[in-house]
Amino acid sequence: MFPTPIERTSRSWQITYQSLLPLALILWLLPLIAVAIFSVKPDADFVNANYWGLPSSFEGFTNYALVFTSSDMPQYLLNSFKITIPTVIGAVALSCMTGFALGVYKFKANIWIFFMFVAGNFVPFQILMVPVRDLTLQMGLYNTITGLVLFHIAFQTGFCTLFMRNFIRALPFELIEAARVEGISEWRIFWYVVLPLMKPAIAALAVLIFTFIWNDYFWAVVLTQGVESQPVTAGITSFNAQYRAAYHLMSAGSIVAALPPVAMFFLMQRHFIAGLTLGAVK
Repeated sequence: MFPTPIERTSRSWQITYQSLLPLALILWLLPLIAVAIFSVKPDADFVNANYWGLPSSFEGFTNYALVFTSSDMPQYLLNSFKITIPTVIGAVALSCMTGFALGVYKFKANIWIFFMFVAGNFVPFQILMVPVRDLTLQMGLYNTITGLVLFHIAFQTGFCTLFMRNFIRALPFELIEAARVEGISEWRIFWYVVLPLMKPAIAALAVLIFTFIWNDYFWAVVLTQGVESQPVTAGITSFNAQYRAAYHLMSAGSIVAALPPVAMFFLMQRHFIAGLTLGAVK
């Protein structure tokens, strides 16, 4: 029923597996490797169609310096932080409370409310492009950081609630019952009993949502325009000139834009893995 562990297979299959694994890894990383190579090439290489060859000269320091000095990349990065951090805080805070309510309390509409949170994750977001844009225009939130933050919080809360509700239901219910017997209010039970146990899940969810929102491009283009509100994923397109694209600067900007979520993952790696695997083994 389950696949045989690689340690228990024949020696020939182990060698084949060990040989194919680096190849598959390189193939998976090939687009990132190409972007990294493009980011250190001079502009002349692209004019001369030297796309996949070795750089004629190393211009990495120059390209990365131009990203910050000849463009609005610092402002785009600041906008991304202004959008991502409040979204993570808002979505995680709301999902902790909704997950607690749906995971602890038993009432008739519980499953239907939970179903509404889950069903929103299956709606293709492309079909919501026009109504969401019109709604932001009517509310005066179009092309604002506040509008994008509120939109992301509303859309991410469904997935976060699914994550938190299932995590809370796996906690020992006897802890909550013991607190109720002692006469502790429901709010204090949530704050002092349940929330401390949710720290691994909160850390894992924060890393996921940070990555989702930081890497969002579709809604950044639909709901914002201009330097004052666009995040870095949409701002990278500013390196496109009227007649051709500055691929060396665009590649360097892409590497810079990818660093915050990568750093976020490695800083929270221990908590992220603990949150995902908690409860998997008794």
